[in-house]
Amino acid sequence: MTMSGNTGGKLYRKIVQAIIADISAGVFPIGSRLPPERDLTERFGVSRPTIREAMIALEMQGLVQSRKGSGVFVLASTTDEASEEYDLGAFEIIEARRLVEGEVAAVAATEIDDAQLAQLREALNDMAQEDVAAAEDADRRFHIGIAEATGNAVIISAVTDFWDLRFRSPLAREVLRKAGSLGTVERLEEHGRILTALEARNPAEARLAMRDHLSRVIDHLLHVNETEAVERARAETAQRRRAFARRAV
Repeated sequence: MTMSGNTGGKLYRKIVQAIIADISAGVFPIGSRLPPERDLTERFGVSRPTIREAMIALEMQGLVQSRKGSGVFVLASTTDEASEEYDLGAFEIIEARRLVEGEVAAVAATEIDDAQLAQLREALNDMAQEDVAAAEDADRRFHIGIAEATGNAVIISAVTDFWDLRFRSPLAREVLRKAGSLGTVERLEEHGRILTALEARNPAEARLAMRDHLSRVIDHLLHVNETEAVERARAETAQRRRAFARRAV
C-alpha cells in the first residue's frame, strides 16, 4: 500500500488509521510487536519522519508503547472510529518553516535597520543561557524579530504561528521532547551565520543560512530516530545470540 500519491488529509494520519484497522482486525494482536520502521516505510511508501510521527500519535492514544531497544508493541485494541485530532507533526512544521522563513530572511536582509539588528544580537546572546526555557524564548524572539524586520504584518503573523505551533501541537511537542536539544554551540553558530548575513544586507546568504539551519534541525530529528533504530537492532541481535548460545549448550 503506497500513500505518497494521496493528497487528502495528512499522510501520517492515514498510516495511523491503517494500523488501528490492523490492530482491530487482529493483524497485530495485543502484546505483539509492530513491524520495524523500515518495513512500514516500504509498506506505505512514505518517509521515516512520517512513520515516526504516526508511531508517536499511536503512542499518545495509548494503543502502542515504544520500548527502547526492543521496538513498538501493541497495548490495546479498538473498534471505535479513530479520532481526527492528531495535531500537526514536528517535521511538517519545520519543513514549512524552512520553506517560508528562508524567503523571510531574504526580504529582511533588504529592510532591516540597526535597531532591529541590535535586538537580534541581544536575542543571540540570550540563547547562550543555561536556562533551557530562557534560551528557547530567545530563539523565538530571534526568528520573530527577523519577520518583524520585513514590516509585513501577514509575514509576522505567519512566522509567529509557525513557532507557536510547536508548543500547541501535542504531537510536535512529543517529537521534539524525544529528540532533545539541538545543542547550544550549534544553535549559536547557525543563528550567528544568519545574523552575519543580515548585517551584510545579503539576501541570498540570509536565505541560505536560514534554510541550512532549519534543515539541520530536521537532520537532528532524523538522527535521533536512526539512533533508536540502531539500538533496537543491536538489542535484537543480542537476544538472538543468547538464544543461539542456549541451544548450542
